[in-house]
Amino acid sequence: MEDMHLRFWHKILDMVTEKDLSSYSVLDLGCNQGGFLRYLYGQRPFKNGIGVDLARQSVEVANQRKGSLPLYYEATTTPEKFENHFDLAFSMSVIYLISDLKEHAWKIKKALKPGGVYYATYTDYNGNPSLPEMKKKIDQNGSVPMILHDLDDIANAFLQEGFTVGIWRLIPDSFIELSQPDRFFQRISHRMLYEYEQAYIFRFVVPDHAD
Repeated sequence: MEDMHLRFWHKILDMVTEKDLSSYSVLDLGCNQGGFLRYLYGQRPFKNGIGVDLARQSVEVANQRKGSLPLYYEATTTPEKFENHFDLAFSMSVIYLISDLKEHAWKIKKALKPGGVYYATYTDYNGNPSLPEMKKKIDQNGSVPMILHDLDDIANAFLQEGFTVGIWRLIPDSFIELSQPDRFFQRISHRMLYEYEQAYIFRFVVPDHAD
């Protein structure tokens, strides 16, 4: 499963402007089985990392797989308890499961150090013809329903918390491998709409003198 994400993680890392992470503490919000932090450490070693997720079984697997890496994984919904701990935070396709964006922005601000940076990917599926069937599948199979935020909802929640907000469209850098049937998209054109127009990464920066 994690092998499927490697290409995406590689693309994300190309967009991360921080290159030397050797003194950084890193948070992975929605860490699943811990693959991203292990990948990140292999590419840009950091001081230590913590991954949090709702799924206890996934967190147990993550802790089993970390080996001797300076990583720790915990099943929690309160990353803010690690107050002013992190220099850098990530969430990969997590915001669509978060209903209260204002609370989320506050939690991230509490967890980050002043000047800390949060990268979050989000796909704005509004307007995609495959959305109704996609949402039905996600809601049926997930513990949390899919929340249809728009880009303004997300940006405004963080702007109101005092973050500097940047956004970058995620577009393919090579051929897109197709499957039949596709897990979510009913037509190839719907998949291409997602790939070229609806996928984004946000960069949120805490002010140097956070409250």
